[in-house]
Amino acid sequence: MNKLLKKRNPYGVISLTLGIISIISAIFWFISFPTSILAIIFGIKGKRMYDSNTSLAGMITGIVGVSIASIILLFLALIFVINLVY
Repeated sequence: MNKLLKKRNPYGVISLTLGIISIISAIFWFISFPTSILAIIFGIKGKRMYDSNTSLAGMITGIVGVSIASIILLFLALIFVINLVY
């Protein structure tokens, strides 16, 4: 009977949703960074409480979102500094 009842994992769903939003909105770093950090936090919390793969996927998408946004932000900063020098 216990195996038939599945635990719902709201943290995993929230984490995955925020991770996907952070990847899609990576060009807007001011949206991507907070959503990525929240995706990672909710993913960790969901993984500890429910031990589900949805939470793991949310953490991974959050990490990818932070990485993409960081690369784009560094690239924009580099362009800004180059324009200041020349």
